[in-house]
Amino acid sequence: MPSPRPRPPGTGTTPRPRPRPQAESRGDPQVPAARPQTEPLNPGLLRTFLEVYRTGSFGRASRRLHISQPAVTHQIRMLEERFGTRLFIRQATGSRPTSAADSLARDAEGPVDALDFVVRRYSADGAPARPLRLGAPSDLISDRILPVLADMLRDPVRLRITSELSDTLLAQLAEGELDIVVARTRPRAKGISALPLYDEECCLVASPGVARAIPRDRAPGDAPLPGGQRLVTCSEYLPLVDHYWWSVFHTGAAATPAVVPDHRAVLAAVEASVGLAVLPTYLCADGIARGALVPLLRPEIPPITTTYLATRDGTATRPQLATAHSRLLEHGRGWT
Repeated sequence: MPSPRPRPPGTGTTPRPRPRPQAESRGDPQVPAARPQTEPLNPGLLRTFLEVYRTGSFGRASRRLHISQPAVTHQIRMLEERFGTRLFIRQATGSRPTSAADSLARDAEGPVDALDFVVRRYSADGAPARPLRLGAPSDLISDRILPVLADMLRDPVRLRITSELSDTLLAQLAEGELDIVVARTRPRAKGISALPLYDEECCLVASPGVARAIPRDRAPGDAPLPGGQRLVTCSEYLPLVDHYWWSVFHTGAAATPAVVPDHRAVLAAVEASVGLAVLPTYLCADGIARGALVPLLRPEIPPITTTYLATRDGTATRPQLATAHSRLLEHGRGWT
């Protein structure tokens, strides 16, 4: 009986490899097509997605979540496979969200943040609630914010306050280090919501001695500054000074400022005859009434800047934050 002929490779009953599914993310070959799912989506994946979306970085998200960066990458990959679309484009400076990520963030952030709040509230029996982390310029904290939130502190509410320049505070808010910020500059970062809190008049002031040294026929807007006087500011970038100069003199302020920590330090330096300064009018009112300060100009329409109340998108569901937010907005209507 003749022996059976050997089968050539790849024939007969040898199983053939299944073809891989085609990518379905608008031409992106790295993302597999969406597949039917029978299990509910793990909300932890959405929380990881939101951290990457808000921080703009897989690395920063991993540090915030206390998990490894490969774990973050794996979870984002699972979401991309689930939805069949690319969510982030990795770049040297971070991760850029796609339009699909923008849409998912809008839909997911409210429910995910609300779920996080419930978990924190009912976990760790009797554990104290997370403090409300608020940031604002130092003069606004003492003069305006603490009086508004005083009764919340008697509840008691754990309030942690950070005093810094507005740009620094907004960066900390975007990183998740703060919950709510009162800022004198308009927030422009993605994932930050801001409402106008109040409009603030600005005033150019000096001590009486410095004011007398300025020639009567010379405007303070002339460059160099009259009488060799210096500008005193709390930022090298001169945001308040430039706004005043452009509004009144229609040009930028050509000056090398003396920089001090905050507006109250600016006020003290001007009263000590260090130089000129542009300050919120409310902050100068007492010094003008005492004769320690002199307004150098009285424009028919005083320059006005807008102060904003900023939070991260989707976080307003936290009760303490929502209460502070609504109270500040209510009282801000009466501030000038």
